[in-house]
Amino acid sequence: MEKSSLEQILQDAKLHRQLNSLIVAHLRDSNLYQASKPLLLHYINTLAASAVASATMTSLNVEAPRNRLLDLVAKGLAVEKDEMSRGISSSAYDLGTSVASGYGGLPAPRTVAVDFGAVQETKGLSKSFPKHETRHLSEHKNIARCARFSPDGKFVATGSSDTSIKLFEVSKIKQMMLPEARDGPVRSIIRTFYDHLQPINDLDFHPQNTVLISGSKDQTIKFFDFSKMTAKRAFRVIQDTHNVRSVSFHPSGDFVLAGTDHPIPHLYDINTFQCYLSANAPEINDNGAINQVRYTATGGMYVTASKDGVLRLWDGATAKCVRSIPAHVMAEATSANFTKDQRFVLSSGKDSTVKLWDVGTGKLVKQYLGATHTKLRCQAVFNDTEEFVLSIDEPANEIVIWDAMTADKVAKWPSNHIGAFRWLAHSPTEAAFVTCGTDRSIRFWKESM
Repeated sequence: MEKSSLEQILQDAKLHRQLNSLIVAHLRDSNLYQASKPLLLHYINTLAASAVASATMTSLNVEAPRNRLLDLVAKGLAVEKDEMSRGISSSAYDLGTSVASGYGGLPAPRTVAVDFGAVQETKGLSKSFPKHETRHLSEHKNIARCARFSPDGKFVATGSSDTSIKLFEVSKIKQMMLPEARDGPVRSIIRTFYDHLQPINDLDFHPQNTVLISGSKDQTIKFFDFSKMTAKRAFRVIQDTHNVRSVSFHPSGDFVLAGTDHPIPHLYDINTFQCYLSANAPEINDNGAINQVRYTATGGMYVTASKDGVLRLWDGATAKCVRSIPAHVMAEATSANFTKDQRFVLSSGKDSTVKLWDVGTGKLVKQYLGATHTKLRCQAVFNDTEEFVLSIDEPANEIVIWDAMTADKVAKWPSNHIGAFRWLAHSPTEAAFVTCGTDRSIRFWKESM
């Protein structure tokens, strides 16, 4: 059975995490309950438990019932033996594709992602970006600093210098944008959270559960359960030692990456709060604070965009830096995002460039020019089909759009913000995006029907 969907990847990752936990617990606890073993065997088991825990990023203190792994293996073998005796193949075992009820099933992408690795003639083949309509959604009391869509595109959240987080339901936004609802009672904001002491830098949604996290200048990562209508405060807090500039959930939902003023990304186990740092980090100068960190869809790799202008690619299992790309060497690298096939990274910097990089070679593949951004932590993002790249022109206060394959500029739209906007986030599932900025306002854009 083909298991290529994002839901299946997330379920597989969760199963692997549970298996790793059982293996570590079994190796660790075999020492506690079998005192008659030779001392050398105790030592070997302890080393093995530590090695597996380190290699799989599993807490050595993970809790599991005694002999749980042995019990499951015994039961599985018994079932397999019974099925074989009845002529039933067990190879079709399926984990299922359900996700948390707060999200529902992830919709299929509208089209397959663009193959940037294909060698083809692109001159004169630029596509037209569809017309969009826009609507002012709300305002924070201070600068709107960041925005993020949920994996299924059903929710979008914004964070502000006023320390608040606003959560919107996309279906209600669309209802509000209908002509007959221009002045109607539809309210798209479904939650507002207040629990930080300083401005919010970044947001992310749990891949399976109704949990939103935020990273802040107050050096914390806070967890909010948006399934609870009355919840205003975080139900869990991770205290870092630095300004948390960016956050990204591992696809399993068990780990969170934090990009901070420290040059090495901080990896947290959300169940134990244990922090892991790379033991093989490269030498990074004092200007290596991380502006953005993002995982691939499978968690096999993550990327950091830093103030020193360098993109760094990190192995998702070993936390080793496997490649450094001097992407924006004369200016800060402000954003970085993987393509859906995980073969390329799109970056933007304060040198007014947007670039596409080959993950395997570190070589520049495409460059998108014609938008000036030198002051703010501006973003460059793909649309949901990866056919277009969107970014920000600060002086002109415009949204700039390129054909992703040809790198031709195909549109420039007024942002409708008063003053430069600083963040742009695109829906992962449809032709819709959000902008927010220094004028404190939040605008929603969707393709015109």
